[in-house]
Amino acid sequence: MIIQAEIISQPYSGEYTERIYDNESAWNSQSWAFIKFVEEDYYEWCGQFRGFPKQVAISTPKKIVLVLTSDYLYQLDIETGNLTELEDQPQYQNLTVAPNGDFILADYYNFEKVTTNIKQKISIESSIQMDMIEFKNWQKSKLEFTCDEFVNWDRHLTMTYDSETNKIEIKNAT
Repeated sequence: MIIQAEIISQPYSGEYTERIYDNESAWNSQSWAFIKFVEEDYYEWCGQFRGFPKQVAISTPKKIVLVLTSDYLYQLDIETGNLTELEDQPQYQNLTVAPNGDFILADYYNFEKVTTNIKQKISIESSIQMDMIEFKNWQKSKLEFTCDEFVNWDRHLTMTYDSETNKIEIKNAT
């Protein structure tokens, strides 16, 4: 079972056992992301994913690993490392995992929640239109993030998303 994952630079040949996760497409970039995985017996291996690396997150309760690159959003099985789902050309800029194991994704404007499968996302509504969303950190069940109000870019906001209530609230504005 995968217990740790981190983005690394391209490893030396033979440094790790490597698995290549690729999908044939005319739209593929020339970039590759390298993710070092650590299993519960501390065995290390490297996954090579098509696209520039963005983020990786593990949900032990859901038994899922998500890898976000510029080209794809990959869903892996936590036990085997096998690819279970793939989404091409994702617009997501942020990826994190909530304390309850749900994944939270955001593009520049919207939030979505993944509970069991990347093909079945739940949209998370906000009281304002957001732009330039950037995740910061978790404080218990609340994710703090910053954004600008859409069409009012002088209004910079610090906001929270509560993973228990599924609500987004303004913390402060400047």
